[in-house]
Order: sequence, then structure tokens, then C-alpha cells
Amino acid sequence: MPTLNDVIDLIHGWYPPETADGWDAVGLVHGDPGDAVKKVMFAVDPAPEVAAEAADWGADLLVVHHPLFLKPVHGFPATTPKGRTLATLAKAGCALLTAHTNADQAVGGVSEAFATALGLTELRPMRVAGGPPLDKLTVYVPDDAAAPVRAAMAEAGAGRIGAYDFASFSSPGEGRFRPLEGASPTIGAVGELETVSEVRIEVVLDRTLRGRVVEAMIAAHPYETPAYDVVELADPESSLAGTGRVGVIERTTLQTFAEAVAAALPETAAGIRVAGDPERSVRRVAVCGGAGDFLLDEVARSDVDVYVTSDLRHHPASEFVEKGGPALIDVPHWAAEWTWLPVVQARLEEALGDSVGTRVSQTNTDPWSFRL
Repeated sequence: MPTLNDVIDLIHGWYPPETADGWDAVGLVHGDPGDAVKKVMFAVDPAPEVAAEAADWGADLLVVHHPLFLKPVHGFPATTPKGRTLATLAKAGCALLTAHTNADQAVGGVSEAFATALGLTELRPMRVAGGPPLDKLTVYVPDDAAAPVRAAMAEAGAGRIGAYDFASFSSPGEGRFRPLEGASPTIGAVGELETVSEVRIEVVLDRTLRGRVVEAMIAAHPYETPAYDVVELADPESSLAGTGRVGVIERTTLQTFAEAVAAALPETAAGIRVAGDPERSVRRVAVCGGAGDFLLDEVARSDVDVYVTSDLRHHPASEFVEKGGPALIDVPHWAAEWTWLPVVQARLEEALGDSVGTRVSQTNTDPWSFRL
């Protein structure tokens, strides 16, 4: 039976916490990583009624998109809504895990799930995500010392590429040097030119690990003064992860596409709002799960026919429409992000099989009750 830590490792592997925005609060909020997990429930909001649903169902873990505590707190008494949520989960022995902005940009994340639910294909990010800054370290080592030097750098964190570690490249060559007065050479003699069979070792590493990896390499290297260099690599980009998504649909009208959007999302009192000519031709579509008006300028410069997102404000939307660019479809925030829940549910089921039961919350946490 998997533990909470096993489930966390899977979810963090799909939606790495380090990719979350700096202001965000993601990861394990409550729970013992060593506890067994038999049931996992997924929801958008950690609302009191969602916590009650998880407790009644007997969930061992509640995975939510929105953080329970986005801002620091001094306490969480059960007399407050957030405190009541946590108290309900704690009494039921249910852990709480948040995947927020780290799930927004990821492959298989919120915006991708939203785009797929609307029928978009040929997806690409609106903003491509940049990876962590990387270095490449190259060092020259005598043949018989290559293996321990490679191992020392790998143990310090070098050579981790995607789902692999201990990655490196080695090529043979000759090293030449002449020890000067005051040197204590491992190989050769002071004042004499020496030629040694050496190995050139190259490893890629996260730039934050540079000091640790270099220190480990020097400690394992047999030479008194190793020859090495560190090169900063160009910022890597992923063609799959990033903010929002752009894709295509079979050509239709704005009216028909808007109706398809409404049908694809869970029903809410607010419904959807559309800005644009109902007969406008629609083929290329941009989407962003959650509040997406921060992308309006980029959308205006793009070649899309319509932009689908949530929480569009009056003035930014009005000014956008006045420019005569793409049409706008504003959908409820909760409904757009809800489309991710079945996706992460399916991923967990595929990874863990029948060992864990899963459920998407049946509670509608859209804040609007009715519309007149």
C-alpha cells in the first residue's frame, strides 16, 4: 500500500513545487508522510464543505489546486472557515496537498487540461517555460581516477537530467604539464615535462549546485591543482510546459464555439460571457486556466481568433475589445480549473492501479449562487 510520501513524490514529479511562482504556497499542508493512503480526493478549493465531503468519504488525502493558507497566519482556530477546514481534515486523518501555480504551467497541468476539454489540438504554450539555469563542468583526470571523480560529482548533484542521474560524458586524451619549484606532483617530477593519459569528463548541473559540485570534484581529484572549467549554459526552454495554451479547432463560428465551451464545463450560476461578433470565424484559440487578464497584451499581438480565460475585469476587457483583436470568452474560474481534476485523477490511477481509490469532489465551490 502506498504511503502519503509515495503519492507526494508522484504529484511533485508531475508538478514540481520549484516551478511555482515565488508568492505561492504549494506542497504538503497537513499530514504525516509515513501514513498509508487508501483514498485520494481531488478538488479545486479547500473549502469547509469540500473538507466535510473528503471526511465523509474516508479520504486519506485531499489534493487541491488553491492553497488553504496563501498568506502567513498566526493560528487557525476552528471558528474560522480555514481553521474549520483544517480541523475537519485533521479529525478525519486526511492529509492536505496543494498544487497551484506549479500545476498551471506543467505538461498535463491546468491550462493544458482546460484546452483539451475545449477540444483544442496541436497545443503549445503561450509563454514557453524556462528551465532552471544550468552549468557544464569539464575536468581532466588521470585514467585510473576517472570513476571516483565522476561518482563524487554525481553524488554532489551533477548529471541529473530529467528522470536520470549520474549522467556524464567522457573522452580520452593526453595531458601535458611541467611541475614547477614548490609543487608536490602526484605524477611526474619537478622541472620535467610530463605526458599523462587522461580522461575529459563533462557533466551538466543545476547552477545552484556549482560550489558543491566543484568542491566534491576537487576533493576526489588526485592532482594537486586540477584543470577544469565551468561554462554557464544558455537558459533552457521546454517546448511543452509554459503559461496558457494555444491550439486549433475545426473552423466554426464564435457563437457555436462559445456554446461548446459552455457544454464542456461544469454548470455554474454565472455561466460564460462573450465579447465579439457571434458570426466571427474561429479556428485558432488561446486559453489560460484561472485569472488570465495578465496575458491580454500578448493575446492582442497574436494571430488567435478568440481567448478563453476567467476573471476578466471591465476596463482591461473594454480596452482589449476596442483594439479590434481576438474575441473574448470569460468563463467561471472554478469551472475552468475543475477540468484538471479528472486529468490528475487518471494519472494517479495509472501510476498506482487498484491500490488507491480516487474521487473528484462533487462539491461546486463556485462562489456565485444565482443570477437575475
